[in-house]
Amino acid sequence: MDADGVGLRADCGACFALCCVVPAFARSADFPIDKPAGRACPNLLADHRCGVHSDLRARGFVGCAVYDCFGAGQQVSQVTLGGTPSPRAAEVFPVMRDLHELLWYLTEAARLPSSAPLRADLAAVTARVRAATEGTVDEVAAVDAFAHRQAANPLLQRASELARAGVRGRRDHRGADLVGAALRDRDLRGASLRGALLLGADLRGADLRLADVTGADLRTADLTGADLSTALFLTQSQVDSARGGPGTRLPRGRRRPAHWR
Repeated sequence: MDADGVGLRADCGACFALCCVVPAFARSADFPIDKPAGRACPNLLADHRCGVHSDLRARGFVGCAVYDCFGAGQQVSQVTLGGTPSPRAAEVFPVMRDLHELLWYLTEAARLPSSAPLRADLAAVTARVRAATEGTVDEVAAVDAFAHRQAANPLLQRASELARAGVRGRRDHRGADLVGAALRDRDLRGASLRGALLLGADLRGADLRLADVTGADLRTADLTGADLSTALFLTQSQVDSARGGPGTRLPRGRRRPAHWR
């Protein structure tokens, strides 16, 4: 894995389409059909490719278009299962996905210049989580991913605090219900938006530099002209689920979605 966390990016060509089989889908704004856990999506082809991949949004599979396994799919397919499809993928894929997501956050925290005092602790926790991803099927299935997350969370929160320490007047919106909120041109520098519900919020022109957006729901939020160039813990999935435009500034390593106007 390089400094940009390439090993934590999905490589669908090296995966047995686990995200199309293992999770359950519920008919909603994100999915046009119900799909029970463990049953292959009807759009899945025999070669593990999606038959409607180029047309997911138009067909109502928005949830598929924004899903990110953080590289867990290829890890399970090629390493844990040794390149051979197995029903046991259903046991290990959810665990591996949680562990890979946690590794992504730890990697992001470690690269923050302000996290220098935490670097040794972050490296130790990262090593333990990475070791958990390298076990056999039985070993991975037995991993308590929640316990790993509980051990890492204080460090991640401390990394966020250190990064935002120099921002005056920063706001605390942790877990806030900001669905559809009018936040256009709002100064949200250094704000804590961890777990905030920003579904459909108007964030046009908002300044979100150094804002902690860990787990924030940005589905259909309008980020046109917003500055997220140094936003903390912004995932590609969050970007893909939002709306934006040419003026939206994203952190290094985040791709501008094709559906943005």
